[in-house]
Amino acid sequence: MSAARSTMSSPVSVGLQELAALSNQARQLQLRPRMIRARQGGQYISRMRGRGMEFDESRPYQPGDDVRNIDWRVTARTGKTHSKVFREERERPVLISMDGRRSMFFATRGRFKWVQAARMAAMFAWTAAQAGDRVGGEIFWEDGFNEFRPRRGRKAVLRLLKAMAMHSAADTAAAPSMQTVFRRMRRTAHPGSLVVFISDFRGFDEASEKQLARIARHNDVVLLHVHDWLESQLPENGRYRLGDGEKIIELDTHKTGLQRRYQEKYEGRLALLRKLCRQLHMTWLECATDQDPVEVLRDIFGKQK
Repeated sequence: MSAARSTMSSPVSVGLQELAALSNQARQLQLRPRMIRARQGGQYISRMRGRGMEFDESRPYQPGDDVRNIDWRVTARTGKTHSKVFREERERPVLISMDGRRSMFFATRGRFKWVQAARMAAMFAWTAAQAGDRVGGEIFWEDGFNEFRPRRGRKAVLRLLKAMAMHSAADTAAAPSMQTVFRRMRRTAHPGSLVVFISDFRGFDEASEKQLARIARHNDVVLLHVHDWLESQLPENGRYRLGDGEKIIELDTHKTGLQRRYQEKYEGRLALLRKLCRQLHMTWLECATDQDPVEVLRDIFGKQK
């Protein structure tokens, strides 16, 4: 049995010991994606800058400047295009945003989306800490947000992992919108941060897109989509009973056009996210509930041998 599988505890929950044990496997990663052609379509590699960048000054735009660094306020005031100049910080903030809404506590194969998300978040957090970066972020769910200011060291990682291990699905139905999640992170992330969003991205819309674009303008962004196969396509014609431990619904897939409309809606949401990643040079990753999350990250962030 591999180390990755030996630390697995439960398909429906995740423990602190399990997440802490991933620190060893995190040594195989570096938070700068390898420039490789992805085996599966849809993975887009960002131009990660590495360390954090602290704003220094604004100066007139010069050919070759990254358009994402244009200082729009100074440009509007002076009538001439200006670029922001940054100086390198000793370490950068790595902010991990975790989706803990009810939809993440679901799977028909493998493990709950939440379990997959927590394991991948732990890998990102340990990798960042081992590189000397500051680790922080948030968990958002129906009842609100758990926010963690970026700090250095093992303790910073463990406080984030402890919150993940203690988290469970809330009973309430009202959840923060993706727009709210991105807007909060836009106010938190300083230029030059690495921001990782791990979610099923349910509810992503045009308002969410605008907020996310503002984050990507001055930061490296990773979007990690966690999904179950049933979310992409309905099963063959028949009647199926689905439950979440409290409610049970019956799904009739015989209905004309239901499977097609269901699949089109899902694919449309992902197409929007993938297009945005290409345009804004963000990293797009996908992890199914029956995949090994460690292997998914190793494909892109694995250290060169």
